[in-house]
Amino acid sequence: MPLKITVLGSGTSSGVPTIGCGCAVCTSADPRDSRLRPSILISTGGRNIVIDTTPDFRTQVLRAKVNRLDAVVYTHAHADHIMGLDDVRPFNYHQQGRIPIYAAPDTLRVIERVFSYVFVKRDVKTAIPQIDVNLINGGPFDVSGLRFEPIPLKHGEEMILGFRFGDAAYLTDHSEVPESSIAKLANLDVLFLDALRHKPHPTHSTVETSIATAQRVGAKRTFFTHICHDLPHEATQASLPPGIFLAWDGLEIEVNPPA
Repeated sequence: MPLKITVLGSGTSSGVPTIGCGCAVCTSADPRDSRLRPSILISTGGRNIVIDTTPDFRTQVLRAKVNRLDAVVYTHAHADHIMGLDDVRPFNYHQQGRIPIYAAPDTLRVIERVFSYVFVKRDVKTAIPQIDVNLINGGPFDVSGLRFEPIPLKHGEEMILGFRFGDAAYLTDHSEVPESSIAKLANLDVLFLDALRHKPHPTHSTVETSIATAQRVGAKRTFFTHICHDLPHEATQASLPPGIFLAWDGLEIEVNPPA
């Protein structure tokens, strides 16, 4: 079945432009240098699956003209990945139904604390997100007919999840891709990797490290995401090896169907 990925956001946790910054990237006229928080939309068989609901979720789905949402899959519980959850409400209203979310137990605990009003066991006098919770417990799981395989990633001192779905994989927010996870990424058409900047960071990968990871995995096409304002799109893209690209907001990628 054909599969399309739309990049809803390719930026870091503060987004680009960064508040209060007048650097060349933050003031750039190139629209590819304007980066909302990191998220993708997966479309297949008339179904739409979002990975992470960022603080920019409303803007992202309006910009991408998403008029249906069938599921949300969470990588981890940092603010730039969960804070848009409340904006699933219009989808509940228009679809007249609940929306499943998928999260690891530690991620769900944070979501339940931050959005406690969603999980109350009493009548609520205002609209709240109508969601059905599905726990990710380490093994593959089905989302709207698409098989997801969790890919454990090291994010500083934390372990979080990336995901493989068909011949694509989305690995954001990682400082290291463990060897056991590299083994799960064979024969990919499309790979997304964290590539924050050139300078080392305690919880994110550098461009140079992600180039090396991309070359080890050997996907046909690799796209870097979670990009900060240190990387101008045009100049950075010109420096990358063949088959490796900077993602940008609004980018649409057709993924080869599995053989």
